[in-house]
Amino acid sequence: MKIEKNESSKWQSKLFVVIFESDTFWGKFFDIILIILISFSVLVVMLESVESFRLENGVLLRDLEWLFTILFTMEYLLRLISVKKNLSYVWSFFGVIDLLAIAPTYLSVLIPGAQFLLVIRVLRLLRVFRILKLVKFISQANMLMQALRASRFKISIFIFSILTLVIVIGSLMYVIEGPEHGFSSIPRGIYWAIVTLTTVGYGDISPQTNIGQVLASIVMIIGFAIIAVPTGILTVELSQVQRQMSSNRTCGSCNNPGHDLDSAFCKYCGEKLE
Repeated sequence: MKIEKNESSKWQSKLFVVIFESDTFWGKFFDIILIILISFSVLVVMLESVESFRLENGVLLRDLEWLFTILFTMEYLLRLISVKKNLSYVWSFFGVIDLLAIAPTYLSVLIPGAQFLLVIRVLRLLRVFRILKLVKFISQANMLMQALRASRFKISIFIFSILTLVIVIGSLMYVIEGPEHGFSSIPRGIYWAIVTLTTVGYGDISPQTNIGQVLASIVMIIGFAIIAVPTGILTVELSQVQRQMSSNRTCGSCNNPGHDLDSAFCKYCGEKLE
């Protein structure tokens, strides 16, 4: 029994390396095949949205959709089998995306009746989420995700400061301009402040008084400075993450990448690395 268990664990480890790692020959081969399948499946979804093409090739598109759904279902099951902690993968970001990639096709069969056709169409649109599966094959994507996690508190404080600023500016514009110039309420003034501060400038409402135009000029200048703040925060975190990540090695327990080639244990959960 112990020998069978060891053989099963060894087989599971090999499967994990092929599916989740990209440093091996078979790992790269698996990723390339999966990228091709994802690209073609998204192309099928796009072509199905073209009415003339759908009318001429509707049966072919449905057959291809079921083929891709079956293949992605097999991939999802293999991922569940290969990881040690199934729930950690199921509730992870890419685990949810993988499930969204296959669920709509099955749901469209389980929901019968002509009155639900609109609902089915909405569910089928979820298949476009497959394009997000491509992100996992970009090595820089892991760096970006880690940098975003590391800078989330700084960016949160920055966003809170911006929200406070636009509330103050919007309230001032409501007092200065008033309903006669389009600023009919404080929320309307806040909307103008956000549009102006982000340098979008729709122009649907604009200040008419001299004081309002002076305030608008100040807000525009502040907008140029504000754009650089989150960029600077993320750039600093990206440079730190880039120094820390030296390989694509992934932990089989928590699925976190970025471990050194000579690491024996995961730096996130402490589990022994394969």
